[in-house]
Amino acid sequence: MKYYDFLDKSPKIDGLVVIEGTDSVLAQRALDALLDRLIPADMRALNLEVIDGPVTDDLARIVADSVAAMPFLAERRVVAVRGCERLRAQPRRDLWAVAEAVPAGNTLVLEDLFPPNKKTKPEPFGALAGRKALRIDTTLTADTRERYVHETLERLGAKAEPRAIAAMADSDADLGAIGNDLEKLALTGTKITLADLERESLAIEDPKAWHYAGALIEGRASDALAIAFELFASDRGAAVPLVSALATELGLIWELARPNGGDLPGRHKWRERILRPLAKRIGERRARYGFAAAVRGFEAVVTGQIDDPRGMIELLTADIASKVTAPPRRTVAS
Repeated sequence: MKYYDFLDKSPKIDGLVVIEGTDSVLAQRALDALLDRLIPADMRALNLEVIDGPVTDDLARIVADSVAAMPFLAERRVVAVRGCERLRAQPRRDLWAVAEAVPAGNTLVLEDLFPPNKKTKPEPFGALAGRKALRIDTTLTADTRERYVHETLERLGAKAEPRAIAAMADSDADLGAIGNDLEKLALTGTKITLADLERESLAIEDPKAWHYAGALIEGRASDALAIAFELFASDRGAAVPLVSALATELGLIWELARPNGGDLPGRHKWRERILRPLAKRIGERRARYGFAAAVRGFEAVVTGQIDDPRGMIELLTADIASKVTAPPRRTVAS
């Protein structure tokens, strides 16, 4: 079932839900919509557990114990496991064994962001579940992007000309890039035109380089490398946009991490809400180191000083991850 069909048709929710597809923004919204239907907001602290699957030791046991617990002053208890697509084969098998025996009255939500028809080993949870689970597909289509654009414009109190909306709907961008563009362009207070979008947009251009930089800065080095390798597969010159995006992001974080709190230039002001918490965690010294390393990498690429740009990106990613952005280890988030 497509994400918007789930919203519009409100199907019955039983013991197992699989959020599949490809878009993380819709995946988060799908989880939020599920929770709105299943647990009153004032009861969630006692009846909801959200688990980051890839970083949780003994995942299957923890999930089994949590989903077996009785609801407290509510009709249902919900356990959501995020990031299942990044689990290795054996933890996936163990988790699936738990998913096949969810106690009546409770709900297990598995976020497993593979395309519904993708053939992998082991199989995606949606394929394993078949009709035994409610499956919510977050795969993007032009219609999905267009509806998301209209919803975001309404939320922002902004307007856009039809050509700009069509360009975003027909792009290959994910909803994160589209939402960022709209938030930025809505600040002008004027109707968003196609020219505005072409000048400022991440959605019209390939956003993968910015996704790489964002993942690395958030401490998800393996995700960052996966994005980089995907970009290299279609573009031999991928090192230039990758390292440029990384240098830009680290430069903004360095500015925000300065002792006086820093202040972003006007065109980047819209990013402050996202970047300031990262700047606080990383700190000025590490942000400065990362920015300098990214700039050196950029200079080496554009001047032809290196023979293996992909290898340079691997080394730079590892360096930034170990010395700048590595987050503290967490096991369970709720």
